[in-house]
Amino acid sequence: MIDHTGLVASDFAKSMAFYEQALGAIGYKLLMELSVAVTGHTDVAGFGEPPKPDFWVSRGSPNQPPLHVAFRVANRALVDAFYAATLAAGGRDNGAPGLRPHYHPDYYGAFVLDPDGHNIEAVCHEPA
Repeated sequence: MIDHTGLVASDFAKSMAFYEQALGAIGYKLLMELSVAVTGHTDVAGFGEPPKPDFWVSRGSPNQPPLHVAFRVANRALVDAFYAATLAAGGRDNGAPGLRPHYHPDYYGAFVLDPDGHNIEAVCHEPA
């Protein structure tokens, strides 16, 4: 089981604002910010549901090729809310909310590109 993951952002402040708005729609919060003085290598921000972060954004040169990160949510309404919030935060459409039956009959997801072109997804595996 994966405990946490992260990506690197070229414009840390822009990405922080993007993820605060985008992930807020699915219940995630900014839980931790650590400066280079603490980490010894770069600034990082941790998002998740309390008590601990499970998604990290770091300052630096973005990953190449871009990453794909999917957040599992409890229902399809949260997928829709995530999609709307990410577009409002400046994300670019990469697949509107909808069924993706080629994965399985109840796969309902939405895809958005973040400021660095990472493919960020919200997915619900439950029937409607």
